[in-house]
Amino acid sequence: METQAQATQAVMPQLNRPAPDFTAKTTHGEKSLSDYQGKWLVLFAHPADFTPVCTTEFMAFAKRAEDFKAVNTELLGLSIDGVHAHIAWTRSIKENFGVEVPFPIIADLNMKVANAYGMVQPGASDTSAVRATFVIDPDGVLRAMVYYPMSNGRSIDEVLRLVKALQTSDTHGVATPEAWQPGEPVIVPPPATDAEARKGAGYDYVDWYFCKKTL
Repeated sequence: METQAQATQAVMPQLNRPAPDFTAKTTHGEKSLSDYQGKWLVLFAHPADFTPVCTTEFMAFAKRAEDFKAVNTELLGLSIDGVHAHIAWTRSIKENFGVEVPFPIIADLNMKVANAYGMVQPGASDTSAVRATFVIDPDGVLRAMVYYPMSNGRSIDEVLRLVKALQTSDTHGVATPEAWQPGEPVIVPPPATDAEARKGAGYDYVDWYFCKKTL
């Protein structure tokens, strides 16, 4: 018979739906999802404090924190560790690597947030969150989620690129191609009528379904 914990783990958040609400203790005091209303939020989980791969990720997030802020985006970490462990670890990062971690980290000892977001994956660990990353828009809607295994670190540059791509799509009603970077051509929506398909004016026209333009 499936245990309650396994059933909880099986619940996964869904794209384009409201992100699971939470209120939790962090290294910057109590934080709720509603605190980030009007801003983009990158909520990311790591398996445990005082682990080398997670340390490299946190340093990379810290070094790019101002770049995230520049595009109205806040960072919020999480692991199934306590506040004191988080504080000791971030102080160790500062002392050993000279990197200040400027964003809060959720202490999720009861695994409430981790389970709500599907951060604990059956077969990976019963007590550690995998490297899950969630991008939540200013209206609290979950727009993207990416999962990495415990053994391999994320690219923080890719997370920032993804946020910028989502914002560009929202603002201009376009899609972005593979590996798109700001300033590069975007993909316009396919035409809805035959007449529109015949136009293609002002676009880099390849075929009726594939047109690019520069913003």
